[in-house]
Amino acid sequence: MTSEASVSSAPAISHPSAQRDFHFLRSFVAGGVAGCCAKTTIAPLDRVKILLQAQNPHYKHLGVFATLKAVPKKEGFFGLYKGNGAMMVRIFPYGAIQFMALDTYKKLLSNKFGISGHIHWLMAGSMAGMTAVVFTYPLDVVRARLAFQVKGEHRYTGIINAFQTIYLKEGGILGFYRGLTPTIIGMAPYSGFSFFTFGTLKSLGLKHFPDRLGTPSLDNPNVLVLKAHVNMVCGGVAGAIAQTISYPLDVARRRMQLGVVLPDSDKCVSLTKTLKYVYTTYGIKRGLYRGLSLNYIRCVPSQAVAFTVYEFMKQVLYLN
Repeated sequence: MTSEASVSSAPAISHPSAQRDFHFLRSFVAGGVAGCCAKTTIAPLDRVKILLQAQNPHYKHLGVFATLKAVPKKEGFFGLYKGNGAMMVRIFPYGAIQFMALDTYKKLLSNKFGISGHIHWLMAGSMAGMTAVVFTYPLDVVRARLAFQVKGEHRYTGIINAFQTIYLKEGGILGFYRGLTPTIIGMAPYSGFSFFTFGTLKSLGLKHFPDRLGTPSLDNPNVLVLKAHVNMVCGGVAGAIAQTISYPLDVARRRMQLGVVLPDSDKCVSLTKTLKYVYTTYGIKRGLYRGLSLNYIRCVPSQAVAFTVYEFMKQVLYLN
């Protein structure tokens, strides 16, 4: 996820782990761990975001912070983490695939097409995000369904039951891909601008302020990486910019994912119809951008943790 700056022409340090050809597996683990840490950090905020985006009848009259207080009162403290088990099952492969795909696309764009620089990050990030979405989308649908449920009104008893119910009653495999179009369309700018912003900030920081912002990598002192707190700041800024650009598509995606769970599901059968319905019914602030303030609160720590943990895991697993 991050770029490195060479601080010496000396060869990288030798280590048994670094000499073994497990780069693919180590990269997979690094990305998965980073994703899980990031999502667990903001799981309560994710639950509230889904409730607000889809206008849950129990909480639609409340704001972000009021909902954060109301959920534990109605459903207990762990109600804030409802659907998080499904999220962890999804986010590990999602993060792993995204980061591995990023490295793969960066090399492909550079070696095959001669594309480099900041546009390199934008294109590779967009394609990596879309690749990860396609492979893990059914898990995201199940997670959204479980998170939308309110205590006493359960449609699904758990992850397995949700998979069975959707498969048997909502069109088989296609039932797991409701909302895929807006997800892919939304992921392109979100993932692209997230990696683009972070990569740009990091390269500029290490280029102009290497002594103040950089530190030698733990696994290779000849490689300079951002200090942890700088990593977190850059990651947070990247997440905020990316969310602002792609948020209306995220709202449409959630409503389409929830499908028959919503009483107005017949109005949300395609991307354009969903966006039009939400806009005409609820407007921009309380419709297309409902819950955005929460997203700013959640995306900053989420992206900060994701970038920071991935950078740390790269050093622990000798990926530099």
